[in-house]
Order: sequence, then structure tokens, then C-alpha cells
Amino acid sequence: MARIAGVDLPRDKRVIIGLTYIYGIGRSLSERILKKANVGESTRVRDLTDDEITRITSIIQHECVVEGDLRREVNMNIKRLMDIGCYRGLRHRRGLPVRGQRTRTNARTRKGPRRTIGVKSKK
Repeated sequence: MARIAGVDLPRDKRVIIGLTYIYGIGRSLSERILKKANVGESTRVRDLTDDEITRITSIIQHECVVEGDLRREVNMNIKRLMDIGCYRGLRHRRGLPVRGQRTRTNARTRKGPRRTIGVKSKK
């Protein structure tokens, strides 16, 4: 089991896919990291040598912001927007879509489940 940046990579997947399990690394960045580390993309995680793992780990540590540091940075950016009171910050604060999507319908991911407004029946 290869452990990089505090994440256990799945053994049976190819390395290029396995690296994407680390928060902040996608396919294209994974490709660049493997190219710099001279590791084949089709290599399985279980077939990585200790030397290859250390090369990949050192590249990620020196050149990428991943996992906890990246999460902290993103949260601080959102907090800054909320503190200065800009439009995007207000949308974050209210739990509404930030990037201009419609809210009359849809937007259920941000707004949560529907809260039905009380309808009284006639007696």
C-alpha cells in the first residue's frame, strides 16, 4: 500500500488514476508528476518501487499544494470573501449558488431539501 501525502492509494489501480485520490491532484497534474518522476503511467500502484514512491512524494511536497494545506487555503479564501461582505461572500453566507445560477428552480445542492410552506386546509 503506497501512502503519499497522507492518503493510501488503491493498490489495483494505475498510478495515474491512483494519484487523483489525493485532494488537489487531477488527471493532468498526475500526468506531469509522473513525467517528472520518470514513472510509467500504466504502472500499477502495487508495482511501484520504494525509490519511485519517494520521487513522486518529493515532487508533490515541493511543487504542489495538496490535502490539508489546500483545504485550509480554500476555506480561508471563502472566509475572506464573507468578511469583506462582497456579493460572493454573501452568497456563501446564505448557502446559495455563488456563480450566477438560477435559484427559482434547481439549486437544490446548495439550498438543501425543499421546505414546504404551510398550506392550511379548509374546515
